[in-house]
Amino acid sequence: MEWRDEGVILSVRRHGETSSIAEILTAGHGRVMGLVRGGRSRQLRPVLQAGNAIQAVWRARLEDQLGTFTLEPLDLRAGAIMEEPFRLAGLATLAELSQLLPEREPHPRVYEALRVVLEAINQDHVWPALLVRWEMGLLDELGFGLDLSKCAATGSKENLAYVSPRSGKAVSEQAGEPFRDRLFRLPPFLKGSGAATATDIIDGLKLAAFFLERHIFEPRGMRLPEQQEWIIRKLAETPH
Repeated sequence: MEWRDEGVILSVRRHGETSSIAEILTAGHGRVMGLVRGGRSRQLRPVLQAGNAIQAVWRARLEDQLGTFTLEPLDLRAGAIMEEPFRLAGLATLAELSQLLPEREPHPRVYEALRVVLEAINQDHVWPALLVRWEMGLLDELGFGLDLSKCAATGSKENLAYVSPRSGKAVSEQAGEPFRDRLFRLPPFLKGSGAATATDIIDGLKLAAFFLERHIFEPRGMRLPEQQEWIIRKLAETPH
């Protein structure tokens, strides 16, 4: 069996003396793992870094085997990201959360959105808000998407200001005001209203984190990536 696809490297681990096992999120084949022969060589080590975009050829005798990768670089951005702790935390969060996707199940929307975030990763005033949107999309792809289209209490689509932690649905400002201490704030940029402030992004990351933990991490006995908490702390230091 053989296929060719573009993808983003999520993780790499050593295999034997000279090879590596790469985990790649591909456009058309989902999250796939494969052996890279000679992956520890001087030529391939710069390519086999999380965040790099590659063209991959996967081969195996049977479909359910690990298979082998032959890789060609498309966009080697990992080296520059690793020099910036804030951006590296964003990349690590993206890579770890992408590993929640079922293996070998295509999720083209998640993949395309991942590429969008990575293409903006050198713009610190842009990528954190894109990360929030990407996490919301990931929740949706995994079957736990939030309903931010109308108020859960009144059905109104106007003045949506909160999100219910119980239902994951939006709540209008008027309906939610008496219970505001028990609701999440809905950042305006998630409704398409204006640019995101640092406060908005923090609230968005906390909102996504709550539902990721509830539906995915806690049932598996896992914890949310520490890097996301670090991003929140870093943003909190930013003048609002």
